[in-house]
Amino acid sequence: MLRSALRSCLFLLLGAALVPVAAAQDATQLLRQPTVSQHHIVFAHAGELWRVGHDGGDAERLTSFPGVASHPRLSPDGERVAFSGEYNGQTDVYVVPVDGGTPERLTWHPGTDEVQGWAPNGSRVLFASGRDSAPAAYSRFWTVSTEGGKPSPLAIPRADVGRYGPEGERMVYQPIERWQNHWRGYRGGQTHPLWIVDLDDYSTTEIPFEGGIDTRPLWVGDTIYFVSDRTDRVRNVHAYDVEGGTVRALTNHTEFDVKTMGATEGTIVYEQGGRLHRLDPASGTSTPLDITVQGDFPWTQTQWKEVGGDIMNANLSPTGVRAVFGARGEIFTVPAEEGDWRNLSGTPAQADRFPAWSPDGGQVAWFSDRNGEYQLMIGPQDGQEAPRAIDLPPSFYYRPQWSPDGSHLLFTDADRNLWVLEVETEELTKVDYDLYAHPQRSLNPEWSPDGDWIAYAKRMDNQFRTIHAYSLEDEKSIALTNGMADAVHPAWDQSGDYLYFMASTDYGLNTGWLDMSSYERETERGLYLAVLDADEPSPLLPESDEEPVGEDESGEDAEEEGDENGDVQIDPEGLDQRILSLDVPVSTYSGLYAATEGTLFFGETGGDAPGLQVHRYQLDADEAQPYLSGVTQFAVSHDGQKALYQARGQWGIVGTAGNPSAGDGAIDVSGLEMKIDPTAEWAQLFHEAWRLYRDYLYVDNDHGLDWAEVRGLYEPWLEDVHHRSDLNYLIANMIGELSLGHTYVGGGDMPEIDGPGTGLLGADLEADQGRYRVARIYDGESWNPDLRAPLRAPGLDVEEGDYLIAVNGTALTADMNPYRLFEGQVDRQVTLLVNDAPTREGAREVTVVPVGSEAGLRTQAWVEANRRRVEKASDGRLGYVWVPNTSQAGYENFNRYYFSQQDRDGIIIDERFNGGGSAADYMIDVMARDLHGFFNNPIGDRDPFTTPGAGIWGPKVMVTNEAAGSGGDLLPYMFKREDLGPTVGRTTWGGLVGIWDTPPLIDGGYLTVPRGGFYDRNGEWAVENEGVAPDIQVTQQPRAVINGADPQLDRAVEAALERMPDEDPVLPEPAPPTPAPRGQQ
Repeated sequence: MLRSALRSCLFLLLGAALVPVAAAQDATQLLRQPTVSQHHIVFAHAGELWRVGHDGGDAERLTSFPGVASHPRLSPDGERVAFSGEYNGQTDVYVVPVDGGTPERLTWHPGTDEVQGWAPNGSRVLFASGRDSAPAAYSRFWTVSTEGGKPSPLAIPRADVGRYGPEGERMVYQPIERWQNHWRGYRGGQTHPLWIVDLDDYSTTEIPFEGGIDTRPLWVGDTIYFVSDRTDRVRNVHAYDVEGGTVRALTNHTEFDVKTMGATEGTIVYEQGGRLHRLDPASGTSTPLDITVQGDFPWTQTQWKEVGGDIMNANLSPTGVRAVFGARGEIFTVPAEEGDWRNLSGTPAQADRFPAWSPDGGQVAWFSDRNGEYQLMIGPQDGQEAPRAIDLPPSFYYRPQWSPDGSHLLFTDADRNLWVLEVETEELTKVDYDLYAHPQRSLNPEWSPDGDWIAYAKRMDNQFRTIHAYSLEDEKSIALTNGMADAVHPAWDQSGDYLYFMASTDYGLNTGWLDMSSYERETERGLYLAVLDADEPSPLLPESDEEPVGEDESGEDAEEEGDENGDVQIDPEGLDQRILSLDVPVSTYSGLYAATEGTLFFGETGGDAPGLQVHRYQLDADEAQPYLSGVTQFAVSHDGQKALYQARGQWGIVGTAGNPSAGDGAIDVSGLEMKIDPTAEWAQLFHEAWRLYRDYLYVDNDHGLDWAEVRGLYEPWLEDVHHRSDLNYLIANMIGELSLGHTYVGGGDMPEIDGPGTGLLGADLEADQGRYRVARIYDGESWNPDLRAPLRAPGLDVEEGDYLIAVNGTALTADMNPYRLFEGQVDRQVTLLVNDAPTREGAREVTVVPVGSEAGLRTQAWVEANRRRVEKASDGRLGYVWVPNTSQAGYENFNRYYFSQQDRDGIIIDERFNGGGSAADYMIDVMARDLHGFFNNPIGDRDPFTTPGAGIWGPKVMVTNEAAGSGGDLLPYMFKREDLGPTVGRTTWGGLVGIWDTPPLIDGGYLTVPRGGFYDRNGEWAVENEGVAPDIQVTQQPRAVINGADPQLDRAVEAALERMPDEDPVLPEPAPPTPAPRGQQ
């Protein structure tokens, strides 16, 4: 009671000690990753490092380079700053004097190196890297001398962030990396106590843990400071008394989390709410620092950029004399032959998308968010007048299409509603809506030639799509197909007599688009034609040449003239008997485009060539011929005479009647330019991100937040965004408020940082006798030709134990960083001088070709080592399968390893580091197979065939850890639910929401919005922010792993052997039957 009361008083005092954080008028925000010495604070901002005094004021720049400088750490004497610099196309360790100067590079490996701190004596820099980790690039600690040389790994198996203790004999660290540091209130499997590890015997002490986020530990004297959200799920600074073993809170912020911090004796500086704060740990007084960062900030300067490579949407003018493009949020038209390109929108700080040219050629329509929400814009095709803006309900919109007479426009929105707008009156009508938020937006609405109907494909409750037609006159929709086949891509013949579409009768398991059981089941479609009018004869009736007798030519002409009007008459009665199959072989078709009357284009996937093979179908011949290959985008002009294509990166406009090749009719988009104001564009991207979460999030309640209020909290930070990486950080913090997985943001128009890359030999090197010795060579694999092991090439005379004497004629000694000599040598021939002794005498030259990554080689070695470990521990009775993900690689790995070991009595399924993907129902179905019986085998050893013929009938055990997530959460969930066996290890990540369907940002950046969340058969949300707990909890203690154990895998083997049946479920053949009557005598 007394302790509880004292703790309550402490929180009240701390709350009173916090100085209000209202920002000074000129103080800069978005100051990050502070580190502090007795005299200086160094922090990151705008991709650079800055220095300031303890009282704030004007900061001075320490670095200046296009790449991002991050993770600064002041040396123990305060004279140097170690940091991670993205200076040569990869992130390496650098050191710079605290007073400024030229950074000195210390590492050259292509793996990312994140600086953590210094050895207590200042002789080495501590950093985290996944450079040699397998099967995933999880971090571990390394150190590198400030004098150079090869970095050395610490024995600790996994470590994300941490620091040395004062004497260097112990460390405090966070073992597990969290995939989303911005996820507020996270409680899944990647929460983990902070460990203090003794570097002598690798025993660990756990800092008291309450199941939340404990991170960013710093060790000063007898106190470890760290960030924790153990109170109200808000991260604050806490202190752990190393001797007393108690934890106390030092800050009590309630609105924004403490993110990162630095500490020295008597002073802590931490990042919170976009500001840096100085904390006196003795008094508990926290003061926000007014720091001004002034500089030229080159990435904020207005600049002209070519955007021809940024085209997202494309279309044609009515007769094909110009193409219209949406690129980088602007609308451009480009001539087919004569003239110059034009920018029709001229709003570089807004998003202008999905242009469509009116049938009369006079206007272009598109969507623009220039007023903060998307509007429909209609402007003149020459761009000489301001466009007209038509307000729409708040949403994201797709692909406007003009009616043939230009009186209406149709389009769809984020929720797959189909809208029709009357242009003159601006009256908006909701025509229909799709039923499911499927990743494929396949309504694909199309106007009839007379403008009275809209055809579209609607996904129904059976997950098959049916073709519908909506009548503008009757204001109702009718189904044209019966739902027994998956029908898509409606396209009207220009005569108005027929409607083309594609349909599949083998769609089957593809209805489970998220399921792995849909893999390797390509959907094949046929082409069909519906005769709409019951009185219209089939265009495919048998023909016979006959001499005309007394035919009225004027009447024939009049009939043909009437047909050209394209009037559409749909008679639903008996329509299913008027659907005709066109004489086109069934295949993997995609996209259908009607051109002139009786002419149709469609794409076909497959083969080794990229893109689509576009075919042209002629109704009068009932025949299709190849038209254009390698096509990635395609459109047909309103008059049907021209086609716009993109093939192999080249755009072109060609006639629909010819036989073009890629490159014909080329149009030049390389010169498309626009003036970009990065600061204004970043504001658009911020608001776009906020709107996309409003419009696409899987639930409507924003997880209990006032989403507009959240935007208001973070919008003021925009003023101090001076680098594209700052914007990603800002958006991440905003969407992190949702406390939700799969909320990723990244990419965008970053400064281009080119580098030569560093080649790798696929080997472990160790210093020995003044040289580097090849300690281990990683093998390739016969079944995987893409997995190349440079030192295992046939005939190459290099063995484990050999020494590297020189690289391309440059002597290599143990005081050098060996990777430095392989810079720029990826996939290039390199001459090595090698010897079985550390001398030049007797050395031999060999030529090798280094690779850019060893990840595949190291992963294969890890898998094979585990397989052999399980085989040995079980005396060959158990098989081993690693599931890297629940995508294609996981599917292939499962099939390869599971079935090749089905002669074993049981199986270990290792899903640690499962990166997710699909729902792995296929794996569960296979593992859940029951043994029904046998067919005898009359030859050989007479072992029977089982029924089913493929399966493992003994015990199954699954190994999980916190780095298995998404589909890696669902796999053990299903495994447990089907009671296939016990699970062993640690709780999975806890991120079971699906991401798909989010539009790209205009500068090429990406944002993921969860579109579907998982709930269980009790009607309760499940797994998200929880993870799947194992039946048998096993933690990978460092000492055990260092001593060669794999506690989780070893315990899984024990569990499987414990469940091994006493008798073999595969029974021997019984005595032959004697059913013949004579045989029974």
